[in-house]
Amino acid sequence: MSPSALRPATPRPRSTSDAAQPAALRERLASQIQRRGALVVLVLMVAVASATSTTFPTWSNISGILGSNAFVWLLALGMTFVILTGGIDLSVGSMYALGGVVAAYGAHTGGTWAAVALPLLAGAVWGAVQGLLVARARMAPFIVTLAGLLGARGLLQALTNEGATTYLVPAGSAFRHLGEGTWVPVLIVAVLFALGALLLTRTRFGATVTAIGGNENAASLMGLPVARTKVLVYVLSATTAAAAGALGSARLGSGVTTIGVGYELTAIASVVIGGTLLTGGSGSVGGTVSGVLVLAVIHNLIDHYFSQYGSAFTDTVNGAFLAVVVLAQTLLSRARQAD
Repeated sequence: MSPSALRPATPRPRSTSDAAQPAALRERLASQIQRRGALVVLVLMVAVASATSTTFPTWSNISGILGSNAFVWLLALGMTFVILTGGIDLSVGSMYALGGVVAAYGAHTGGTWAAVALPLLAGAVWGAVQGLLVARARMAPFIVTLAGLLGARGLLQALTNEGATTYLVPAGSAFRHLGEGTWVPVLIVAVLFALGALLLTRTRFGATVTAIGGNENAASLMGLPVARTKVLVYVLSATTAAAAGALGSARLGSGVTTIGVGYELTAIASVVIGGTLLTGGSGSVGGTVSGVLVLAVIHNLIDHYFSQYGSAFTDTVNGAFLAVVVLAQTLLSRARQAD
C-alpha cells in the first residue's frame, strides 16, 4: 500500500459563499423582524384580546378605535418621513391645534374652501421655515422643532385672545361632513397613507429621503438634493399635522385650543414601534400603520381593564413599550453590523 493511501484526507475548505450564507440569513431575519415586528405584535394582541374579551371584537368597539384616533394618525405619517432622514419634529402637536383653530376661523369667515386652504397654507409655511433652519442653517432638528412647538402654541394663543375666543364651524357648512361619523375620516386617512406609501416607495423623492437617513454625506456625493429634500419633509410633516387639526375641527365643530399636547410623542412612538429607526435610513409607511394600531389597541385595552388608574397608566405603558422597541432595534442593528 502506498504512503499516499494512508494519508488522511484533507477537508475541503468552505467557500466564501458558503460562509456568507448564514450571515446573510441572519441579516435578512433581523431586517424582517424590524420591519414586520409591529404587525406580528398587533396580530397577537388582537387575537388574545378577542379571545379573552367579548366586547373587544365588536363592531362598535373596532369602529370606535379607528374613528377616534384617525386624525392623530396623520401626525405619524408626516413624522415617518422626517425620522427617515434622521430628523425629528416636536412641533406637530402644536401644529395640530393651530390647524384646527385656523380651519374653524376659515369656515367661520370664508366658507369651506377657506377652512381647507388656510390650515394647509399655515402648515406649509411653518414647515418650510423649520426645514430651512435645519437644512440651510444646519441647526439641530430637536432645537428647531422645540422652538416651533412653543411658537405655534404662542401664535395659537394670540389668535384666540389667550383662549378667550372660540371659533365655531357653522352648522350648515359642508366642511363639517369631512369629520362626520367613523368611515369618512378613516377613508380620508387611509387614502393619505396610501399616497404616502407610494411617495416613499415609488418616487425619487422617497429614495432620496431614505438615502439621506442612511448616510447624508454619501447622498450629497451622489448628487442628491439633500437640502431641498430635508426642507420638503418638514413641510410635509407640518402640513399633514395642520390637515389633521382641520379635520379634527370639522369633527368637533370648533377650534379647540387645548388639544394636541403630547401628540408629538404619540406620533414618534407610533413611527418607531412601526420599525422606523430613530437614526433614519430604514422604515416604511406600512410599518407606521402597524405602529399606530398597536398603540390604539393598547389604549383601548387599558381603558377597558385599567380605567381606574387614569391616563398616567397609559403613558407609563406607552413609555415602557417604546423603550423595549428601541432596545430591540438597537440589538438588531448591532447584529446586522456584526454580520
